Amino acid sequence: MTNRAAAFDALAPGYDEDGSHSALAETLVAGLPPAAATTATLTVLDVATGTGAAAFAALRHLDPAHVVAVDVSEAMIDRARESAAMADPAGRISWQRAPGIPAPAAARSVDLVLCASALHFLGRAALHDWLRVLRPGGRAAFTLTAAGYFRPSGAFAELVAPDLPIPADEQQAADLALAAGFREVVARRHEVTGDRPRVVFLVYAVAPA
Repeated sequence: MTNRAAAFDALAPGYDEDGSHSALAETLVAGLPPAAATTATLTVLDVATGTGAAAFAALRHLDPAHVVAVDVSEAMIDRARESAAMADPAGRISWQRAPGIPAPAAARSVDLVLCASALHFLGRAALHDWLRVLRPGGRAAFTLTAAGYFRPSGAFAELVAPDLPIPADEQQAADLALAAGFREVVARRHEVTGDRPRVVFLVYAVAPA
């Protein structure tokens, strides 16, 4: 059985060389509706933060009061902390090495959950955990690579959650959030260019009031 933390620790040194990860996180956060940023005390949880791309994007686009950024890999968190010296001089991001499920957040304590490029490793349980931590009416935003472009290999293929079907279209991507209990779900198709072109779905959902 592949050790999850060790696999991502090994990936960390060169993770930011593939700029598509940070670009996708930026696109995900920038696509949030304006209502997601109307709370002066906005609290954000970035699940499986990696080197922090979505957490840093939240600072730029949403101006939150606080971001909790979580990843199972200590090496990923270390690289994120290095970047935070420049990207987060006010120290609004708290970096935590912890599993994504359950997230290290109290029930109904978070306004926004972000998860870029990682839900396929977490599975359906993550969606239900996000409903636990979100305040009524809070939002979740996540990405999923489209079927036909999703080709994990080696150790990472073993880490893919078996209970999460990889969507082929926007409706299938939205259905994952709807089935978990989210409402007002919107899924958008996004094309990633560069060395590894692929199609990704950006999914935005609201926790029940």
